[in-house]
Amino acid sequence: MQTRLTLKFYILFISLFWGAGAIAQNRPFLKEGFWRGVFHLQENEVPFVFEVKGTNASNATVFLINGKERAALNHIVQKNDSVFIPVELYDAVIIGKVEGNKFNGVFRKLSLSKSNGGLAFTADYGRKARFENKNIAPKASLSGTWDLKMIYPDNTEEVVGLFDQKTNNLTGTILTTTGDYRYFEGTVQGADFYLSAFSGSNPYLIKGKFVNQNEIEAEFITSRGKISIKGVRNAKAALPDPYSLTKLKDGVSSIDFTFPDLNGNPVSLKDPKYKDKVVVISIMGSWCPNCNDEISFLAPWYKKNKERGVEIIGLAFERKKDLASAKATLSLLKKKYGVDYDILFAGQAGTDAASKALPALKAVFSFPTTIFIDKKGKVSRIHTGYNGPATGKFYDEFLEEFNQEIDNLLKQ
Repeated sequence: MQTRLTLKFYILFISLFWGAGAIAQNRPFLKEGFWRGVFHLQENEVPFVFEVKGTNASNATVFLINGKERAALNHIVQKNDSVFIPVELYDAVIIGKVEGNKFNGVFRKLSLSKSNGGLAFTADYGRKARFENKNIAPKASLSGTWDLKMIYPDNTEEVVGLFDQKTNNLTGTILTTTGDYRYFEGTVQGADFYLSAFSGSNPYLIKGKFVNQNEIEAEFITSRGKISIKGVRNAKAALPDPYSLTKLKDGVSSIDFTFPDLNGNPVSLKDPKYKDKVVVISIMGSWCPNCNDEISFLAPWYKKNKERGVEIIGLAFERKKDLASAKATLSLLKKKYGVDYDILFAGQAGTDAASKALPALKAVFSFPTTIFIDKKGKVSRIHTGYNGPATGKFYDEFLEEFNQEIDNLLKQ
């Protein structure tokens, strides 16, 4: 309820700012079907695609489309010709004015200051193609795995690119030690390639070119700026072992904590519910796309496996530091994914805050971080980051490793 009230207040504020009047009556709504939008980021345009199902705000759902993913957005509100589409899990809203086949406005994160006007976008009805297909025969194929270097002003990060190309059509993602960038979709035209993604958190654009069959150069573009990328094809490209990054402090073999559940009741790993059971702890946040991917796996997995003597605890670090706000957002998260296991409010978002809240760890580097605990309460392994379903074979490897670890711990 708290999230809806906050959103309504924000809608009222923006409506007054824009001069919108009473609740829409017989005003044109977004037409059903596909729309192509474009975020305007300095010199670059970042395309995204969405589909509208429903004929008015009260019954419509907007689906953000990225590859195989369709992220559903509900609770839409219309005031006159202005439409407000909340992205509730990411504490954000898409605001636009409908003018026939045009829908123009801004995407704004509510967690940012009011002085932040958001990212401007324009959208056209009846367009489904993310990028124009000029039908120029590709000069090479991006399909496969690549060693990529993301070159920042003060350091270089080694990551992995995973792509699938069918003629001019291109999909893929980038894997880092803290997680993947999820579903990208785009095109290859001659020696040039383009990929973009927007699932309600941040818009991304990759544009690059083939240097030769086995080398690429590209730019990774976000609202924060550009990052240069250089890549070399490598069928064995891989990241460092995710079980080797997050460690316990020297001489420590277990962790302990007490955090409130969403009703404010204190929960501890020492509670009888967890005694003599294998426990999986996920350090997460509702605002984190990779955490959402992990929850979409953990929620149904727990329902199938909890009778085996396994428990899961989500330790949520949220953008707002009060329990009431966390409860509102995390309740939406639990409902969306059908979560039956405990999610506790552990504090405000940030790796520093997570490290302080869990002093048995040397440091928390990533959301999510997953900790496996044996039936005696000892930490067995710690997995940093998450390879979601967009990563294909890397995701399959994680699922196999996860189940094998649980099986081994249950036998002990």
